Amino acid sequence: MEHKTKNQINEHNKNSVALDKSNEKLNQEETLNTSEQHSETHEKHSPLDQFKVKEIYPIHVGNVNLSFTNSALYMLIATALIILFMLKATSRKLLIPSRTQMIAESVYKFIDNLIEGSIGHEGKKFFPLIFSIFTFILLCNCLGMTPYSFTATSQVAVTLSLAIMCFFIITIYAIIRNGFGGFIHMFLPSGVPIWMAPVIFVIELFSFLIRPITLSVRLFANMVAGHVLLKVIAGFIISLGVLGALPFLFSIVMTGFELFVAVLQAYIFSVLVCAYLSETMKAH
Repeated sequence: MEHKTKNQINEHNKNSVALDKSNEKLNQEETLNTSEQHSETHEKHSPLDQFKVKEIYPIHVGNVNLSFTNSALYMLIATALIILFMLKATSRKLLIPSRTQMIAESVYKFIDNLIEGSIGHEGKKFFPLIFSIFTFILLCNCLGMTPYSFTATSQVAVTLSLAIMCFFIITIYAIIRNGFGGFIHMFLPSGVPIWMAPVIFVIELFSFLIRPITLSVRLFANMVAGHVLLKVIAGFIISLGVLGALPFLFSIVMTGFELFVAVLQAYIFSVLVCAYLSETMKAH
């Protein structure tokens, strides 16, 4: 009898241990599932989710992916809006300009004054380039401020492509205008001592080659930082409930500031391109 009782106690203990292990395993699985759900929710509401490039129409040529994406769509929309607006503004040249014509003339005069002040009269040949860059970046930046849209200039591939295009245009024009010798002389200012010439040449050449990166990163970083901040503030509005009035008011102020930054970054990009062109025209 005593032997049977001991066996029953041992079996009961074994069953208890097995049950505890089973419960512990279930708890671990529940914890893992909960953490995965939290992780998925965090990824779903991540401020960086707005910068994901998504395929709209897949196009594959061999191993090359040429798919039409949301980034390409908004660049196409920006280009179409610029063309349609300028066609509308110039369709009827009135003595007393309409609002559309007045805006177009103001932008035209603004870019013309920018080129005249930064480069000089010789820079007028680059008016189409500067005008196109300014209006394209401005429209891409402003379109990104509309709800459920995409900011094309938040992609470093887009900003770097614009910067590289400008870099090659400036370089080719500098060589054509000044000759290869004059182009090289740009990196070695007159009056530099001979013993310092190699160091100065390397520094100037490096600063010239780094320009596409600085141009692209400046525009890309400002667009990303502003949009992330607005997304974070919007998250506070929802999570705080009644107390979300304060971040809501702050988000309105930040939206206005972000629009100002959108215009400012288009202006800075254009000014720097004009400054780089000016250097090639002042080279001897």
